[in-house]
Amino acid sequence: MDALTELNVLGLILSAVLLALACVKADRVRAWRAGINPSAEELSDASFIAARVVFVALAGIGIYLCVQGFKVSDDTAWDDTELTTAVQGATDALDGSSGFGDFYAEDNDTGWIDEYATKIEQEVVEHGGGDAPQYGVNATPADSTPSEARYTVTGGDTAFCMQVTRTRSKDGDYEPPGIGGGQGTVTVPSYDFAVTTREGGC
Repeated sequence: MDALTELNVLGLILSAVLLALACVKADRVRAWRAGINPSAEELSDASFIAARVVFVALAGIGIYLCVQGFKVSDDTAWDDTELTTAVQGATDALDGSSGFGDFYAEDNDTGWIDEYATKIEQEVVEHGGGDAPQYGVNATPADSTPSEARYTVTGGDTAFCMQVTRTRSKDGDYEPPGIGGGQGTVTVPSYDFAVTTREGGC
């Protein structure tokens, strides 16, 4: 339970206490006051009515604010269903995709792994739906090689292991034209990505 949810629960408890106070009978309050201070001035029925109105109004405001607070809490935290749907959507979107690598990097370069973690996080958030938070997803690289990486994806109480395999695709290479529109001397390498996901951390 996050701090905002705990605050909302506390607010509901306080609202319930206010409603309970509004229900206390006037005779019981008079007897309690007389036992503590017998010489105290007698309270009128109008005073009790005014106090009840104030207690009920404060309780109503408290309940309204807590309900709004629960909505805010829901919008800022991933639940298991939202995360499961978002991760599956991200997996479907990333599987079979392609992208260009750094033309300065060697084939055994692993620099793409951290960059791909950011891409996973963005895709999960994008597939979260309207009620899901727009942040709070982490894709942490686990065991990795230059051609394969695994990421533990978290956002709520559930974790997923996403496995990404990167394959060189020379057919998709891009050769930008050289100076003056002539033959280029640089080849930007293309890679294809195969992505699978299973429940549980890597």
